[in-house]
Amino acid sequence: MATMHERSIVVFGGTGFLGRRVVWRLRKAGFFVRVASRNPDRAHRLFGFDDPQLRSVEANIHDEQSIADALAGAYGVVNAVSLYVEHGRETFHSVHVEAAQRLADQARRAQVEQLAHVSGIGSDAGSSSLYIRKRGEGELAVRAAFADTILIRPAVMFGPDDSFLTSILKLLGRLPIYPMFGRGLTRLQPAYVEDVAEAIARALDRKDVHAITFEFGGPRVYSYEELLRVIAHEASLKPMLVPVPFAVWHTLAWFAEMLPSPPITRNQVELMQVDTVWSPEIPGFEDLGISPRSVEEILQEILRDQ
Repeated sequence: MATMHERSIVVFGGTGFLGRRVVWRLRKAGFFVRVASRNPDRAHRLFGFDDPQLRSVEANIHDEQSIADALAGAYGVVNAVSLYVEHGRETFHSVHVEAAQRLADQARRAQVEQLAHVSGIGSDAGSSSLYIRKRGEGELAVRAAFADTILIRPAVMFGPDDSFLTSILKLLGRLPIYPMFGRGLTRLQPAYVEDVAEAIARALDRKDVHAITFEFGGPRVYSYEELLRVIAHEASLKPMLVPVPFAVWHTLAWFAEMLPSPPITRNQVELMQVDTVWSPEIPGFEDLGISPRSVEEILQEILRDQ
């Protein structure tokens, strides 16, 4: 069993795109960190664990007892578990609602002081999109179970090993004619994943512990077409951007979902129909003393390293 420590934080989803960066940022901030995952070997490969203040614990978000064991004696917990494609028993409802509520319940029972729950800008329990709706229901379930939850809502995140910016970059390089989602008018405010991870660490390091929602968007709002043109310009590419109606994308995605690892899903198409822009009345990066880095800046670093 873990011993009580006011600076120990358990990170669920700590081997993921955002989660592993949260782990490093928490360590940098002086926290003891437990990486809770179903695959401790993966955590060992990622983090090495020469650091005595960094541990790997086996835990399954679908199992109450393993969550309780992972949380024993912890000061805080981060839920960075996410699912983008449903498969078998891993559904948006089972992960984003049931498991999130289970973790919040166990955190309350373990008298954990801080819970940071990662959701996303635009999460809405009233949405017609299954993914967006379950994200919204998850937020409500977590807040009901753990009153002082810190809700973390990032915009679409980017980084050197993402499935967003680097995918667009590869496709723009390969396709002389690039099919756009709709007319390319959807508004996006991409956030650098390292900035979001730093923000989570700072949010957990605050002295005032009360319910709060943060939204994290990058320094610039783009239309989807503008973003494509910025990426193409930085990479010295000149593709022809062609509008493709969302109805066509939905049909293509429906067929794609029959493949073992679909290149696109209907939920991703639905996400591209919704603006994901930070609401200035909600606390964001500035409130935590962070100046977010731009897509252009990180793109230049990615291209330099290629």
